[in-house]
Amino acid sequence: MRRGTVGLAAGIVLLALRASRAAACEVALLLTIDVSGSIDRGEYRLQAEGVAAALEDPEVAEALLAAQAALGVVQWSGTGKQTFSIPWRRMLSPAEIAAFAARSQTLDRAYTGSDTAVGEAIAFSARQFGAVADCRRKVIDISGDGPQNAGQPLGPARGAAAAAGIEINAIAIEDVGRSIPITEFYRRHVVTPNGFVITARGLEDYPRAIREKILREVARPLG
Repeated sequence: MRRGTVGLAAGIVLLALRASRAAACEVALLLTIDVSGSIDRGEYRLQAEGVAAALEDPEVAEALLAAQAALGVVQWSGTGKQTFSIPWRRMLSPAEIAAFAARSQTLDRAYTGSDTAVGEAIAFSARQFGAVADCRRKVIDISGDGPQNAGQPLGPARGAAAAAGIEINAIAIEDVGRSIPITEFYRRHVVTPNGFVITARGLEDYPRAIREKILREVARPLG
């Protein structure tokens, strides 16, 4: 009888371990949104609604669920102007994804009329991952439409994030008809060596870019 009881207990523990592994967080994705002075009211709404539209996409939702992803949103602007607007939420069900999308769509803008402190945005974002330490991959997904012109140096912030195992990817928002200096700025100075940049040709192209970016970050072979 004791042997049977021990065997049953061991079986329960094994099942629990398997369930825990199956539900493990593959990626913590922090959406870090530019709300500096160069982003007007309409452009801000395009970013917020673009995030919501991407999360409502069936392919994106499926990838988030498969990865048991954690999502959060940071808004950033000039020196000392960064806020964790939507704290970490685990994407464990379609209802969680729908709730996060709805919250993103109605999110109030945190700052207006300020400079562009990319280094501080990265440093602030990197500090938020302690709450999702169990996630296998940690990614800062930063968007912006201009180079750094304020705040702490960018290089050390990027280096510290990379040293902590955090990947930085970017959406570079370019003016329609212009060459690609913002894309090059993010490629050379912002993303980590294992990161990438996607170019949005104007804010109207942002919803397409954020969908493509989240899929590339999340829809990877697991394990």
